[in-house]
Amino acid sequence: QVQLVESGGGLVQFGGSLRVSCVVSGISLEEFAIGWFRQVPGKKREGVSIISFRDGSTYYREDVKGRFTISGDNAKNTIILQMRSLKPEDTAVYYCGAVQQPVDGSSWLPFFPDPYDYWGQGIQVTVSS
Repeated sequence: QVQLVESGGGLVQFGGSLRVSCVVSGISLEEFAIGWFRQVPGKKREGVSIISFRDGSTYYREDVKGRFTISGDNAKNTIILQMRSLKPEDTAVYYCGAVQQPVDGSSWLPFFPDPYDYWGQGIQVTVSS
């Protein structure tokens, strides 16, 4: 059974920091890239950051570059999104998702939610102004 479980969200003040974690079970991180997405009511789920354990490549949305850092511990099947200099517009439910990688060994880091095979339940991050 595949499970992705997020933790670490909460309430933080403007300019503060927060770390959210995603523990993955039931799949290999060599075969799946992990992405962090976020969603606010009435809007589409949007990509925040993605990591591939095949080659270590990462990708960030433009407005979080320099503030957010994605990292992973393959041995612990855990992916962490460290968020700094948080702004009220970062407020959302954050989800981690797993997307299967190509069989040719390359990395694929889609920044839209449709191709993702598995999702966590989501965790609320609220930044107060």
